[in-house]
Amino acid sequence: MRKKLRVAAYAVCVRDGQILLARWLNHGRHQWTLPGGGMDHGEDLHDTVLREVAEETGYRVEVTGLLGVRSVRFPSRRRFGRRTDQHHVGLMYEARVTGGELRYEVGGSTDMAAWHDLDAVPTLNRVPMVDFGLRLWRERPVTGRPAD
Repeated sequence: MRKKLRVAAYAVCVRDGQILLARWLNHGRHQWTLPGGGMDHGEDLHDTVLREVAEETGYRVEVTGLLGVRSVRFPSRRRFGRRTDQHHVGLMYEARVTGGELRYEVGGSTDMAAWHDLDAVPTLNRVPMVDFGLRLWRERPVTGRPAD
């Protein structure tokens, strides 16, 4: 069995009762997600979140805090005829927009970015990471992970 570890960084950007989300393209399905993504080899995760937010939304952001870590394992998924044990580790940063203009990513893993009212998030077609990031943002657990 092949083992694969993916390390990523994501931004929770909330302002004026709205959260910034990017629309992810996943096998023809659209789902809203936190802006962010995979770390390049040798890259610092702080730099990863700055780069990914700029790529997916057009905004420059400043990291204002480390909210926590999301660790998810997807054991025994079939990929290209082989079984793959996938493990995703994502650092969740709080960030605020400092410049740039909202625009859509071209040729990437997302095709749109938008601000959404916090109250409307439960009605969106979204990945579970959005709820996890918002929970970290609201609860700010000192352990970096919400209590069960």
